[in-house]
Amino acid sequence: MRPSGRKPGEMRPVSIETGVSRHAEGSCLISVGHTKVLCTATLEDGVPGWLKGLGRGWVTAEYGMLPRATGQRMRREAKAGQSGRTQEIQRLIGRSLRAVTDLEALGERSIVIDCDVLQADGGTRCASITGGWVALRLCIDWMKARDMLQGDPLRDHVAAISCGVYGGEVILDLDYAEDSEAETDANFVITGSGGLVEIQATAEEEPFTEEQFDEMLRLARAGIGALVEKQKEALAARPA
Repeated sequence: MRPSGRKPGEMRPVSIETGVSRHAEGSCLISVGHTKVLCTATLEDGVPGWLKGLGRGWVTAEYGMLPRATGQRMRREAKAGQSGRTQEIQRLIGRSLRAVTDLEALGERSIVIDCDVLQADGGTRCASITGGWVALRLCIDWMKARDMLQGDPLRDHVAAISCGVYGGEVILDLDYAEDSEAETDANFVITGSGGLVEIQATAEEEPFTEEQFDEMLRLARAGIGALVEKQKEALAARPA
């Protein structure tokens, strides 16, 4: 039995509220169970120096956790310096979003996705990718409404979800209680059309089998399908 009482393939409740920041070109608040992440998209003129003159844009991400996002207060990373975990996660978010973006269609502009964890209960990087895509979509729509783009740089949806082996059983969408005790922890980043962007899978204790991996992938694909539907619902419900 999972600590939450959920079935092996059952996700936590997911909600995505758009337009939560009046200043950002795109924004949403994504909640996955008790995990809550504020995702904002900022449009900037210009690109990093190594891209100048190439006629291509750039999509990148920054990730952080508020001091009381967890049970005990953490020092702000602005003072303590970014941890290796933070750097790894924000690179993952950026890679995931660029995988479905036509950077040439952006022109020499950058879009920065900020993912700030308000409350953490497992799966913050996955929620950041799923919500970050919505913020990116809203930013691009903002640009299109102002005739800043000729085409649509976003080629597909992208979302992310965790799977793992807990108590010898393959489960979907781990919360913190499960993640901290899981024998295997994995994150799947998958596009709306089913393309695999990135898979992170680690055996914490016993190595996982090929059959368990196949089951994790099966559950992840089902979970991604549900998350993409949530992305679509959130965009359809935004104010006109």
